[in-house]
Amino acid sequence: MNIINTTSISVGGVDVQIDRKEIKNLHIGVYPPHGRVRVATPVRIDDEAVRLAVVSKLAWIKKQVRHFQEQPRQTKREMLSGESHYFLGKRYLLDVIYGSAKHQVVLKHSHIELHVRANTSVENRQKLLSEWYREQLQSVVQEYIPKWEHRIGVKLNSWNIKKMQTKWGSCSIDKKNILLNLNLAKTPVECIEYIIVHEMVHLLERHHNDNFKKLLSYYMSNWKEIRDNLNKSVLEY
Repeated sequence: MNIINTTSISVGGVDVQIDRKEIKNLHIGVYPPHGRVRVATPVRIDDEAVRLAVVSKLAWIKKQVRHFQEQPRQTKREMLSGESHYFLGKRYLLDVIYGSAKHQVVLKHSHIELHVRANTSVENRQKLLSEWYREQLQSVVQEYIPKWEHRIGVKLNSWNIKKMQTKWGSCSIDKKNILLNLNLAKTPVECIEYIIVHEMVHLLERHHNDNFKKLLSYYMSNWKEIRDNLNKSVLEY
């Protein structure tokens, strides 16, 4: 659903982003990684009405914000040997191996080997690993898309992978396209599958309402547990 306009307010010391859309109901969300507060609201509702809605949920909002802010975070990646990196929910140590051969990433036991030429910049080492993550995620997604198209009874026109800051996935309902966060490659396979199912169910129900949750529970009964584990992921995303 396209955003018509975006404004912001502060309520009880909490900054709130307001996105107005052509929707029927107001939705309040707190998003990783740092607890960004966002309200999606119908165009007709003014800022004061949004403020009152936020005030009514302020205790819950602040609890969620604290949850995200207290989560341990990975330090900034310098792409050096000994760093911890995650792949499909497991922790690996990075080995940067310098040589004259073609750049490549090799998964070996509990290590991710990054084979690069000498003097390769941090940026290019990061780019190499990111492209490897993309290839691995594509492989997983290609397995699950047909499975869930069949089970849910929908057909995607396309799907894409992109590094996103605040969402694990999104769905363009009109185009029948889903977008998946590149950092899903760092999470357990069940989390990748959950996001695929979540976005595909939007083709049956546009909004995050009771019907959406009912459909999601029908197709994936343990989705809440998976969602909670996903949002607790100790990742830099």
